[in-house]
Amino acid sequence: MIRPIRRNAPRPAALCVLVAALAVSLMLTGCGGGGAQASPGRTSAVPSAQGGAPSSLPEVSLKEARQKSQEAAQELARELAQEVAQEVAQKLPQQLPGLGPETLAEVPAGTRQVVVVTGRDKDSSLSTVVLYERTEAGWKAGASWSAHNARDGWSDHHMAGDLRSPIGVFGLTDAGGLLADPGSRLPYDRSGAFTVSGTGFEGESLAGSFDYVVAINYNRTPGTSPLDWTRPLGTGRGGGIWIHVDHGGPTHGCVSLRKDRMRELLRALDPALHPVVVMGDADSLSR
Repeated sequence: MIRPIRRNAPRPAALCVLVAALAVSLMLTGCGGGGAQASPGRTSAVPSAQGGAPSSLPEVSLKEARQKSQEAAQELARELAQEVAQEVAQKLPQQLPGLGPETLAEVPAGTRQVVVVTGRDKDSSLSTVVLYERTEAGWKAGASWSAHNARDGWSDHHMAGDLRSPIGVFGLTDAGGLLADPGSRLPYDRSGAFTVSGTGFEGESLAGSFDYVVAINYNRTPGTSPLDWTRPLGTGRGGGIWIHVDHGGPTHGCVSLRKDRMRELLRALDPALHPVVVMGDADSLSR
């Protein structure tokens, strides 16, 4: 998240209003803040510096004063907006937080959306998910969501049945689920085959876990339904690794989020931004 900008001399929006109001006041009443107003189109008598006959000066009309004050306020607002935008840009990270050079090197240059899944440690089933989007100024972070991963943690050489989630950078190209498409921009395959039953490792019901899924392109063919069981690396290397609805406990190898978070993720992922997931325990990702 973007932290509030702290400066030695802050200029909040309220200050802009105050300055603009002061400008109007000065232009309409003069520094003295009072005095009678002359009728438009007439002149005011001003004593000369020598004490002689008064000289005549054209009086600024109320309409002209208002116009000038509005122009001054608009110019000040533009300057402040530009200044704030520059400072916000400086605060946005140029690189993805928590990722080391080895991990960053695996993120494709054309990728502008990254789902970072950070495991608590190598053997933990608890993790955090943040969706980042690349802007001209740097990477902008979305909300931070709690998640589950595989029961025994993480592996940089995932094998079928090892109860660990694979570490790495993988594309996100396909989605699906038991329920109707909630507004996904990824191709969405709705199918009754996403039905699941039984209980998880902690006795929790698995029903509804595949209501929404996003396929992680680990050992699968991109551009196909998440239900496609083609395994380019062979069946021994596992597969069927998804981001799916959380059932309240560890997974066999997937990453799971609350159902409302899954809907948000499905609506946010944009194939035009070439999204990927970067996943692993914090120590591994920091390399």
